Amino acid sequence: MNRKTIKTRTGAYHVTLPIRLVEEFDETLDYKESRSKKIAKLMLTYVRNNDDPLADYSRREIIEHLQWQYDKDSPEDILIQALLALH
Repeated sequence: MNRKTIKTRTGAYHVTLPIRLVEEFDETLDYKESRSKKIAKLMLTYVRNNDDPLADYSRREIIEHLQWQYDKDSPEDILIQALLALH
């Protein structure tokens, strides 16, 4: 059975970003996770602006985001580290 695959058209874009921002962003990526796909996902979430902005994020991504809200080695940070270890 032959199936036609529908490909999403893509294009290359040049943007200027602070180097440190890109370095910090890259630190959030898992091994073999695509920077382009992650940025596209973030952009899609932004333009959709749906009622539940967390719907497109995994549990791990939400927990990682929470991690930056607390001081290093605070009780909250330690709890979040434990949650991340479970995922």
